[in-house]
Parts: sequence; structure tokens; C-alpha cells
Amino acid sequence: MMLALSYLLGSVPSAVWAGRVTRGIDIREHGSGNAGATNTFRILGWKSGVVVSLLDLGKGYVAAAYIGGLALKWSDLPTYTGSWETASLLGVSAGVAAVVGHMYPVWAGFRGGKGALTTAGMLYGLEPVSISLAMVVFFGVLATSRYVSLASMSAAVSYPVFLLMLRQYFGFEDIDGSLLVVSSVLMGFIILKHRENIRRLREGTERRADFSSR
Repeated sequence: MMLALSYLLGSVPSAVWAGRVTRGIDIREHGSGNAGATNTFRILGWKSGVVVSLLDLGKGYVAAAYIGGLALKWSDLPTYTGSWETASLLGVSAGVAAVVGHMYPVWAGFRGGKGALTTAGMLYGLEPVSISLAMVVFFGVLATSRYVSLASMSAAVSYPVFLLMLRQYFGFEDIDGSLLVVSSVLMGFIILKHRENIRRLREGTERRADFSSR
């Protein structure tokens, strides 16, 4: 039930619906063809882009912070499942289900976005410090390169490193091993979803972000 509910929440195709409501178009047929916030900014403008970004972040956050918590509250599971904390494992599982829903949404023909923002929302719901550091990396790379894809992948790579550093060297002992393992795998999937961007970056044809308002 928890996984199904989180998946359905993640499947809400905010970018697709924004395109239909504001312009009467399927955003997946324009720009990069991706149903995500970056393409929304490019095709629909900054107002729709901000709304879609917040919705995509919120899907991951609500799944991890609330749906996972409700599942624990309504269950009689032990505090620990093996060597992993049950609360963390449920939150991670719910968040991952939401990310999968965003990437493969049942409400939009299983053609969704790349999952970066929904993953960020999930991780904010579980452990905000490490993802905040990863977001610093994101905005730093974005400001210097203007490549959203490169910034997203850089943040994805840096996140598990920050998580491990906080746990091992800065006393964040409440960071559960399930978060480290599962989020690392999820970051790998995010990079895999960016394989076309990697090809365009290598060829020098990747589009840079346009920060001008419209």
C-alpha cells in the first residue's frame, strides 16, 4: 500500500499537465522532449517552471517524510530490520517509489522526467544536511557552466560522498545505512537517465540554460 501510494503520487505528471493547461501542448513533443522542470522553464517560461519544480520536489518529500512515516505508524514492525533502522528504510522505500513514478508515470503513458528534483525532495525529507550540500554543488556548477544536466549529475555524484563524510567524520550517526545504499543506487539511475545529455556534452551540442525571464 505504501509503495503503491507513493508511486501514484510520483506519477503526477506536473510538467505534462502544465503544458496542457497553459499552452494546450504536450511538453514532451517540444524542446528536449523531457517531462521535467528544465524543459518546462525552456518551453513554458519561468512561472510554470517554478510551479513544476516545487511540485516535483514536493512529491519526493511527501512520500519520504509522510507516507513512509504513516506506514511505520500503522504497522507493528520492529525498530530495526536487520541492521537498518525501520523508519529510515520505509522512508527511503516510499521516496524511491515516488521517484520511479516520476520517471515512469502511469498517468502519462510511462514517459516522465529524469527524477533529479523528486530525488532531491525525497532526500530533504530524510536527511536535509547532505542534500543541501549537494544542492550547493548543483547551483555552483550551474552558475559556472549553465548546463542543468551537468549540474544535476555533479550533485548526484557528490551526494553519497557528503552523506558518507557526515556519517563517518562529523558525527551524524543517525544517518542509516539504508539511505546511503539505496540513494547511491538511485543516483546511478539519475545519471543513466542523463545518458543523452552526456552524449551531447561530449559533442558540444548540449543547450545551456537561459536565465532571462519571459
